[in-house]
Amino acid sequence: MKNNAIEAGKTTAITSYILGIGVFIAMSMNSEDKNAFASFHIRQGLGLTLTFISLGLIISNFDSLMISAPMWIFVFVLWSYGITSAIKGETKPVPLLGNYYQKWLINIS
Repeated sequence: MKNNAIEAGKTTAITSYILGIGVFIAMSMNSEDKNAFASFHIRQGLGLTLTFISLGLIISNFDSLMISAPMWIFVFVLWSYGITSAIKGETKPVPLLGNYYQKWLINIS
């Protein structure tokens, strides 16, 4: 990927990791001029958001810190990896699930 394309999409890529609303803001920022770097990170950010919501819905049925703490740590580690990758200008998928996010969310800008 060209360096100028990475620089042009870096703000959008970083915005996509603001869980929840950030993905939708990044999608609107990337709607006119499609940037491949930003699109990659939008898919990663959306995947992380969906994973967070899904795990949260499942784990909220249990009232135990021993069950919910690992979920928060897992999501935080993946989020940290993703946002660090966006800041550095790299297109490395998040561990474990990143390749699946790219495959499942291929139609997302």
